[in-house]
Formats: sequence, C-alpha cells, structure tokens
Amino acid sequence: MLGTVLLLLALAKTACPSPASAASRRAEALKKLLEVFGMEDPPAPPTHFKQPPQYMVDLFNTVANADGVTKNPDILEGNTVRSFLDKTHSEEMRFLFVLSSVAKNEKILTAELHLFRLWPRVTDGPKRHHFCQVSVYQVLEKDKPDAPGGKKLLAARLVSLQTSGWEVFAITPAVRDWTEDESSNQGLLVTVQGPGGSPLDSPPLQFASGRGHHESKKPMLVLFTDDGRRGASLPTAGFPGGSHMPVPKLGRSRSTRSLDRIQPCQRHPLSVDFEEIGWSGWIISPRGYNAFHCKGSCPFPLGENMRPTNHATVQSIINALKLSEGVSTPCCVPDKLYSINLLYFDDDENVVLKQYDDMVAGSCGCH
Repeated sequence: MLGTVLLLLALAKTACPSPASAASRRAEALKKLLEVFGMEDPPAPPTHFKQPPQYMVDLFNTVANADGVTKNPDILEGNTVRSFLDKTHSEEMRFLFVLSSVAKNEKILTAELHLFRLWPRVTDGPKRHHFCQVSVYQVLEKDKPDAPGGKKLLAARLVSLQTSGWEVFAITPAVRDWTEDESSNQGLLVTVQGPGGSPLDSPPLQFASGRGHHESKKPMLVLFTDDGRRGASLPTAGFPGGSHMPVPKLGRSRSTRSLDRIQPCQRHPLSVDFEEIGWSGWIISPRGYNAFHCKGSCPFPLGENMRPTNHATVQSIINALKLSEGVSTPCCVPDKLYSINLLYFDDDENVVLKQYDDMVAGSCGCH
C-alpha cells in the first residue's frame, strides 16, 4: 500500500498532463499517505520555535535509528508515547495536563508524572534530613483538595536530598479516569514531607515548576498507549543496518523497463522526504526515510537466493510446464517488513512518538 501511495505522489508531481489534474492527484496522494499514518489532516506546525522535551528525543533515539527505523520492536509498550506539559504554570505543587488530543480508541497502558528534582536547600542543625517523602495525589475536589475525600493517593516514596534529577511517579489510574470522563480531570497535587509523613516547616526539596525554570525541566506527563493499528501482514523486526541509499530516478527509458523484467527479484531504494512532501514543519524526526521497494523477475527455476515460498515454487513449475491456463509467474514482493517511528508535534503542540508497522521493505522474495 505504501509503495502505491508514494508512486502516486511522485507521478502527481512529475507526469500529469495539466496543473489542475496534477494538484488534484497530489492532494489525493497526500490524503492517502495521511491515512497510512492514521491521520485525517496534518497537524499545524507550532506557532513559534519549540524545543521538544529531551526525554522524548532520547526515547526516539533509543527506539529508532537516524532514519526512524525501529532498532528493537520490543522496546516500546504499545505503539504511541505522548508527552504533555503542565498548564497551570503555578509556583504551587498543583499540576494540570490537558488530554484532549488522546484519541478515544487509544488504550492507556502506563501513565507517568515526570518531575525534575532541584538541588536541595542547605539546612543546618540536628534536624537535618537526608530523605523526604514525596506523595502524588489525584485531586477530586478542585477547590478543597485537603478536605476529607478531596484527593486520592496515587504514589508515595522516599527521595534522597543528596542529588538532583528526574523523579518518575506512576499515575495510571488517574489518567484512565480522566480519559473516560474529561470533566473529572482536576489535576494533581504533590506534597513533600519528612520521613514517615512528618510535617516540615520549610521543605528542603523542591521540584522545577512555574515560569522560572527552563522548558526542559518543566513537569511533564508521559502516556504510553496503543491505538490498535498494528500491522500483521508480514513478520516485522528491528532493522539490521542503515537505510541511507541513493534516491531512484523516476524517469525510465523503455530499455530500462525491459531490463527490469530480466533482472532477478531484489530490493531497490525508495526515498520518502518529509520536507519535499511539505510535512517538515510538524515532524521533528526523522527528516525522511528509505521505504525500499521490490522489483525484478521470478524466472523458472526459482533459486534459494530468491527466497521463494513453497507455493511460489509450485506456481513457477506449473507455469513453466504450462499445466494450467492463466497461471502467471510468481511476483517479486516484500517478504519482511520493518516499522518506523515518527517524533512530531500534534495539533495541541504536544510531542508524540508513534510507531508504524510494515513501513520498510526489509527483504524481497518471490511469492
């Protein structure tokens, strides 16, 4: 399907008879390509330059190579990771994340609150603590969270006061509540207490929040979800090597097309350039990738180098011996497909990492 879409796009740009027809075919090709990526319309690029959260960039680099091809299909839980920044911009330890961009068909697998722990305040005297207890609550009553029944404990643990860095708290039950009933989202409350929950006059531990801290240290909600769009047509795997190869020329002579029928089935490059398509404004990584495509003949007898299925071998024999009318030679098609990953801004300028199955032809065979 992807190869057909990309060829339509190329033809719409180079080989149509009139400008009106070219524009129409290009629009139709782009629409089909968006369907492959599970979208109706491309997200609008951010209104101003926006740096993606470093966590999301690092996650992309862990999951994919420079071209977005999956290194290991088992790294991600589900096929989508969404990040949300706090909308309160308050100095208080209250946080609100707007989840309107989460699709109804997405299954919430894991939800994490990421808080950046600042270097602790220095306190002297015998009451100096080495640890403090951090608790995360789901707010049930917006104006009275400290009243009985005003909040629900989601996570709590002791945190060292000797270092700084990110702390991650699991808050999956709260996010599932919010996605089922958007009006129930009253945010989160974080408290810092002494060991065992004892009160502190001046909490020595602070988390980066409000407007006074760098964007890369702002509180963040990370969702791991699955939208159910999993490919199942062919085996998928992590890509064994780089995919940088020369871009094929679209224009081919008659002699070249004749040569294609003589050459054995093999894999050829097929470049997808997001900037050329017009998507570079909202896609962060990769800038493009090599989808590859399969081309060539499957002549009798089929050798092992053509990776034939048993069915293809039998079909080739029947065709060669002309034992049945209307039986063609086997076709050169992908027999292994790899997934790719996109890191992009959605309509709400949240950064999303999504994995798409069956997007790169890993190898070709006669089927």
